[in-house]
Amino acid sequence: MSHGFAPVLLRDYDLRGTVGRTLHRADAWALGRSFGTIIARTGGRRVTVGYDGRLSSPMLEAALVEGLVATGIDVVRIGLGPTPMLYHAEMTGDVDGGIQITGSHNPADQNGFKLVQGHAPFFGAEIQRLGALAAAGDWEVGAGCVETRAVLDAYVARLAQGFDGPACRIGWDAGNGAAGPAVERLVQLLPGEHHLLFTDIDGHFPHHHPDPSQDANLADLRAMVVAKRLDFGVAFDGDGDRIGVIDGQGRAIAGDQLLGILAEPVLRDRPGAPIVADVKTSQTVFDAIAALRGRPDMWKSGHSHIKSRMKQIGSPLGGETTGHLFFADDYPGYDDGLYAAVRLIRAVGTLGRTLTAMVDGLPASIITPEWRIPVPEARKFAVVDEVRARLEAAGADISLIDGVRVRAPRGWWLLRASNTEAALVARAEAADESTLAALIAILDSQLAESGVRRG
Repeated sequence: MSHGFAPVLLRDYDLRGTVGRTLHRADAWALGRSFGTIIARTGGRRVTVGYDGRLSSPMLEAALVEGLVATGIDVVRIGLGPTPMLYHAEMTGDVDGGIQITGSHNPADQNGFKLVQGHAPFFGAEIQRLGALAAAGDWEVGAGCVETRAVLDAYVARLAQGFDGPACRIGWDAGNGAAGPAVERLVQLLPGEHHLLFTDIDGHFPHHHPDPSQDANLADLRAMVVAKRLDFGVAFDGDGDRIGVIDGQGRAIAGDQLLGILAEPVLRDRPGAPIVADVKTSQTVFDAIAALRGRPDMWKSGHSHIKSRMKQIGSPLGGETTGHLFFADDYPGYDDGLYAAVRLIRAVGTLGRTLTAMVDGLPASIITPEWRIPVPEARKFAVVDEVRARLEAAGADISLIDGVRVRAPRGWWLLRASNTEAALVARAEAADESTLAALIAILDSQLAESGVRRG
């Protein structure tokens, strides 16, 4: 017996597809067989499994567990909860790996899997290896056991462990995602006044889509923060590993700006430490880290890439523009939106300034939003390669860490292929509006030469 995954399912740092089209029950079962085989052949025996609140998640979880058990792997089922709860269970649970069934921030009809092995992200070539094992039917055979373990309370206790922050007035929007019950428990352990939105888990996402990087999804939280005059508000994506933030004046704070704010207390404790940020990050954030006597490190976008880079260079903090934030000083280094909220509260106390004042103090920047340009899956990487070749031939000043980031005297622009969608990702920043317009014109010209139109 063998199994063929749809090629678009096997992404760079997770597996993700549309249920009933590119993702089926059989895929979850085959993933269990392939991942279980890798665990067994590296001397492992136990895997922990969790799932988010999407309607298809229980079906996929059952098939995944069946596949793992058929490979001889023992499974620890932790049930419904956010992805960071799975990371916590894998880190503390005497297991050899973990899998979270989650569609993250994608539309409700999509779902997928995030994997860890040996407390490290499982991604890149390792994910392609899953496909090769399935295609060959090269699977171990056995009969594993299954146990169910409740870990939510222990996870929430870890979030609040050693909390030394002030009593703030905060709004929390779980967006009907998997973080809701954890938020309800967490606020009981924190001082201050807490106002909750949409903490009941509902895979239909009836109030708004759970992607806090999109401003429209923050409307309810913004209205509550402004109406109740709260200190700030926090929102989470569908699986709770990303955060969005609204300050006391109702302004959304970008993920890279949050990284710049949170770097200050970290660098007070660890002067000179490297801080990792993805290639989409504003130059003002890299400059701010340097001004705080940190060592800014630009790296590839994607939660697995950032986590791996942090381990490689010993970084205590990393982040992405999408709101993934990673703490490896007094936390295990994985992305956790709820813990990022806790650290933000602590930063207010440590720095002695309101979050609104911190935002007011950020360097001025003329920067575009993150543009996502639909391009067929089979075409997106080729477009980036074509643009790169033309820029290299023209002698442009470029970074090839992830796609192409083109440096100009008073700004930069970026083009890269998304690892989670059939899309290109672009962004530009400049010191003034006229320079920004000129950079965008160059970007649009390059896209046009490859037959792509932005917007």
